[in-house]
Amino acid sequence: MSSSQDRPNRIPWPPLIFGGLALLGLALHWIVPLPWPGGIVRIVLAAAGLCLACAAIALDVTAALAFRRHRTTILPHRGASALITDGPFAKSRNPIYLANTLLVSGAGLLFGVGWLVLAGLAGAVLTQKLSIEREERHLAARFGPDWEDYKARTPRWLFF
Repeated sequence: MSSSQDRPNRIPWPPLIFGGLALLGLALHWIVPLPWPGGIVRIVLAAAGLCLACAAIALDVTAALAFRRHRTTILPHRGASALITDGPFAKSRNPIYLANTLLVSGAGLLFGVGWLVLAGLAGAVLTQKLSIEREERHLAARFGPDWEDYKARTPRWLFF
């Protein structure tokens, strides 16, 4: 077996990417806070952030349960033993990474920390380049035509 079939990822694990960027965002907010609207706009943004954070947690939990149901690893540095295509994976090939993005960005909206919104978006870009593309090569090597069919019908994130 090739290494892409055995192990899709090494460091940096996506949770480390998102966690590190969230810490960086908080540090930047402390040093150089971005301007944030007040009044009703702040309340609307906070409500949107709360909704995003709740959606992120629900998405993360349902995706984790899908891993458990299919008896395959959730750890990004271990090889997959099953291709999950149902549940949240029917709408997004990366629901956990989508949840990480929504959680960090949602926290930024909820607490008025613009750097966290940017950190969530940066985390999505870095995760795609450093993890998702490697994971996709792993899944293609491991599951062949089944992966290609799934990839053709399911967007990487949600809409694209």
